[in-house]
Amino acid sequence: MSYWPEFAAIAIAHFFAVASPGPDFAVVLKHSVSYGRANGLATSAGVGAGILVHIFYCLLGVALLISQAPTLFMVLKYLAALYLGYLGVQALRSKPAAGEFEQAQPQPQLHQNLLVAFRRGFLTNALNPKATLFFLSLFTLVVSVQTPKMVQLGYGLYMALATWAWFSLLSLLLSKQQVRGFFNAKGFWFDRAIGVVLIVLAIQVVLL
Repeated sequence: MSYWPEFAAIAIAHFFAVASPGPDFAVVLKHSVSYGRANGLATSAGVGAGILVHIFYCLLGVALLISQAPTLFMVLKYLAALYLGYLGVQALRSKPAAGEFEQAQPQPQLHQNLLVAFRRGFLTNALNPKATLFFLSLFTLVVSVQTPKMVQLGYGLYMALATWAWFSLLSLLLSKQQVRGFFNAKGFWFDRAIGVVLIVLAIQVVLL
């Protein structure tokens, strides 16, 4: 049996899903612009790793449990909303920097805090209920029940790597000096704008 048609359908659906703006993009944008390339890439790696969470619970059949347990899904939604809201409030609390952007390059300690960047990317994706719905639909409507688990795992690894590659590319673009200079020209106003976006996304998650 050839699995290429199934894989092609998954790859196309995943491309449109990952390319659409959402919490993942907002967090990668924030870290790439505010902290530089290394932090942006670490955040992107976290987002890619978060995909594996959805893949594993789909393979284990937990996705079916989630779809049949509204309370469990509701808890997941509120956890995601709280986390996005927390990130949004943190961004809104940013204060004007002393000096111009050229004089305020990322400090060494920000470059060393890559684990925090990775964790934020990971949690943002892993707790995203829209991602849960996407993978639930994908593994019930597109992937055949006769498809071996190892092949399904291969699909998942592809999506995780493709997500990582996509957001890493965005990180490389967003962390360019000219791009960072543009966003940081307004300094803390950029942070506050991202904060508003994250809070709006949190509200959307609750209303999902």
